Amino acid sequence: MTSAPHISGIRSAAIDLRAVQRRTLGVLALAQISSGVGVAVSVALSSLFVAKLSGSTAISGLAGTATVLGAALLALPTARTTGRSGRRAGLTLAYGSAVAGCLIAVVAVVLSSWPLLLAALVLVGGASAGNLSARYSATDLAPEGHAARHLSLVVWSATFGTVAGPNLAEPAANLAEALDFPRAAGPFALAGITFTVATLIINLGLRPDPLLLARSAHRFSAPADAEPTLEGNSPQSGAFPEAAPPGRAATRSAPPAKAVSETVPQVGAVSGTAPQGKADVEAKASLVDTLRDAWGTIRAIPAARQALVAIAVSHTAMVSIMSMTPVHLDHGHAGISVIGIVISLHIAGMYVLSPVVGWLADRLGRSPVLIAGMVLLLISAALAGTAGYGVPQISAGLFVLGLGWSCGLVAGSALLTESVPLDRRPAVQGLSDLTMNVCGATGALLAGAVVGTTSFATLTTAVAVMVALTALTLIRGHRTPANPA
Repeated sequence: MTSAPHISGIRSAAIDLRAVQRRTLGVLALAQISSGVGVAVSVALSSLFVAKLSGSTAISGLAGTATVLGAALLALPTARTTGRSGRRAGLTLAYGSAVAGCLIAVVAVVLSSWPLLLAALVLVGGASAGNLSARYSATDLAPEGHAARHLSLVVWSATFGTVAGPNLAEPAANLAEALDFPRAAGPFALAGITFTVATLIINLGLRPDPLLLARSAHRFSAPADAEPTLEGNSPQSGAFPEAAPPGRAATRSAPPAKAVSETVPQVGAVSGTAPQGKADVEAKASLVDTLRDAWGTIRAIPAARQALVAIAVSHTAMVSIMSMTPVHLDHGHAGISVIGIVISLHIAGMYVLSPVVGWLADRLGRSPVLIAGMVLLLISAALAGTAGYGVPQISAGLFVLGLGWSCGLVAGSALLTESVPLDRRPAVQGLSDLTMNVCGATGALLAGAVVGTTSFATLTTAVAVMVALTALTLIRGHRTPANPA
């Protein structure tokens, strides 16, 4: 049995990478729980508050759009900050923006200004950007073949906050009323507190920074004469190809423990400051340059393209069907409590089994799980689309929909991370989150138009066609040899 790899710092104090990774996962999980409460409270009730302030149901629909737009707009700044200064700085920017958004939301409620509340919700979307970025933080120091499992644990931890959040909204509103504030101010104040707690957890607990430490470990494990490439198979590239299924050798061996445990001349990762090098130069580029470089990296690597498409399609399919299910059930005269149960089952499908999905992605490989996710999305579209107004069948379809989304997110995120060089990962991950949120928002808007002009069954059919085409593409890519003769 081999010992855990270490890095020696400037004071010759060895850093156990596995111990740091265990601590990192715990810190990220706690931050996700706290932030999850805030997201559940603020986002779930935002449309209701906007409707009350504006007096318009149509305007209330902009609340969800504002938070998704905020998550998309903050994805690249978060990634750019991460690339320059590490995960801790990037997550602080995202969660800090959400704190500012909640403060502005409280002011908006007090002033009865729905335009100001919509602007605040754009900043609140930063919490979603932070939660998405947090899952990638779990992969920086993950041992080879365990990235999906570690990533899935962070995704899974959001379940606790998502479930607890809505139950705290009413007590928060009652407290605000007791303090002579509008009731709607209470949930936003609570969300601001939870986002502040998440920010503190990240700043106090995420030390050393996992990305900066990974860069230092990678720098001293790579051959001195290695040149960076985008092929994903050189030691310097920082790419970790897909974990091999049982019985098959991985395509790249882990760095030798001896190389990783040598003394580190530059200890920026240990001290918390970014190490100098190519990553620093790239981090000084503008957001447009960051976007251009990320897109160029993805275009050059087939596996990264497949991962990005799978993530985007999974999210689009999930948001499109999920967003219109309450409307469809309402047309069938289902009560609010029934609709809430259906959505709760959907959320359970999204998060509860994510550790199992991560384990399967590490054991069987990323592509098989991505393909399985597309099959689950197809099944969910068939179940929901043929159910009419039958609540049990729609509930089953929504649960399977969440599970298919989980497969796409967990396996896709792991494949995307392993496919690109280490110094390009923050930018590529940011582009992935940007694409994911833009596609989700677009899907929700188009879904409303489709259901409004045709039917819910037409929507599920359109989603099934999109997913089927993506599944065929993934199957074709999985069967194509990585290095054809």
